[in-house]
Amino acid sequence: MQSSIKKIKYSLLVLTIAFFGCNSNFTPKPKGYFNINFPEKKYTTFNMNGYPYSFEYPVYATVVKDSLFFGEQTENPWWINLNFPQFNGRVYISYKQIQKHQLNQLVNDAFKLTGKHAQKAISIDDSTINTPNGVHGIFFKVGGDVATANQFFLTDSSQHFLRGALYFDATPNEDSLSIVNSFLMEDVKHLINSFKWVNKSANNSSAHQ
Repeated sequence: MQSSIKKIKYSLLVLTIAFFGCNSNFTPKPKGYFNINFPEKKYTTFNMNGYPYSFEYPVYATVVKDSLFFGEQTENPWWINLNFPQFNGRVYISYKQIQKHQLNQLVNDAFKLTGKHAQKAISIDDSTINTPNGVHGIFFKVGGDVATANQFFLTDSSQHFLRGALYFDATPNEDSLSIVNSFLMEDVKHLINSFKWVNKSANNSSAHQ
């Protein structure tokens, strides 16, 4: 008798679940991301003695001299990283002195480096940079799940050539990185607009640690 009652209760439970399951709309749970507290925008100046450039960068970032590039020694002492520890991000900055008839090659190399993301990118847009300080270049916006969605190069077309790339130490995901990417892009734009070439003799002892 008790066994029969249990069977009836179980059947009613199954029918109840089936009824409400067939007559209710399924609403998927929206994606959730970490709540991020962004710091206030404040800037300081990078203007180290001996470096051929200067710019303004946020106080919540640190400038670190980059002495290695893919395990190899950098070709000059003016390569740096602009680190954002709070966001696991950094701007890689490499600098080259333009040799005779070398500008076109440097520009082509910059386009090629950006083009390496073409397999994963859904779009690559470039725009011209012209700042009030007389700095020129190209900004690249790479769409899709790529590690470096924002890249640029700056030059005076005669002596200096600098390349920058915003990189995140995380699995590339355009959606989850978008809010941080937008926040740091304001800082990258400020860096570019405040950027100046410094034409003075450089020395290796001025490396900024």
